[in-house]
Amino acid sequence: MIHIVFQEADIAALEKSFELDETLQGDIIQIKDDYAVGPLTDLYTEEGVAARKQWWRDVLTGGDYDGHADTGDVDDAKTVAELKERLGNNADEFIWIWAAQNKHDVSGYYWLMSQLKDYQGRIFILYLNNLPFLNEKGNLFYPVNLFEIPAKEFVKAKKLAREITPSEFEVDPDEWTKTCNENKGVRLLEGGKKLVQEDYDFYDVELKKLVTGDWQKASKIIHTHLTKAKHTTGDAYLLWRLKLMIAQEMFDVQGTVGKMKEFEVKQKAS
Repeated sequence: MIHIVFQEADIAALEKSFELDETLQGDIIQIKDDYAVGPLTDLYTEEGVAARKQWWRDVLTGGDYDGHADTGDVDDAKTVAELKERLGNNADEFIWIWAAQNKHDVSGYYWLMSQLKDYQGRIFILYLNNLPFLNEKGNLFYPVNLFEIPAKEFVKAKKLAREITPSEFEVDPDEWTKTCNENKGVRLLEGGKKLVQEDYDFYDVELKKLVTGDWQKASKIIHTHLTKAKHTTGDAYLLWRLKLMIAQEMFDVQGTVGKMKEFEVKQKAS
């Protein structure tokens, strides 16, 4: 059995459940890119992959994750090639895709399953779509991320596993293709598996509101966005957007613009 997850924190959470239920034992593989942001044009071609990598390189340059685009740590195309090889070499091998109710997981699901049509009947989905679970205190909650679920609840969640249907293998890749062809920069989850798209500057409005008349470190502004905004994304993306607005001289700035803790911003002095 191969488990697929889309966030690093999901790995440890799922591993804990193996101790409670041996039937869940399997390899856990993470799809590492965040397909909820960035360009998707020609995503399954060498040119498209290179363009997306260059975009990430531009986003991360000079920030806290400078150089990460070139470490080789994120190579989802290679991961899928290895998955296909395993499925091809072992007719008894199968995949469980775990996805929670968030844009990151759902975007990753579309990206992945669109490449696995040849293995119908062996690809399963566990989609935690508006389903209640019990937290550590025994209270009902609706997890947004897989890693929020206690290990004992994963044992229950396995009952949700179902084959991705032939119909889904027809419809979902078409929906993903439409999404890719729209050429927008931000994807949001509207409900179910429905993604809607916005432009690259979507998160700028809330970021601007958090810049006040007092000096604040960029790290504080980004942390506030991550914890309080209705829609948010990774800190690297938010830092990139903040730096672009600074480059347009929207704010006063002091310190060296780069890593989040190395500079401060405030509203333009009148």
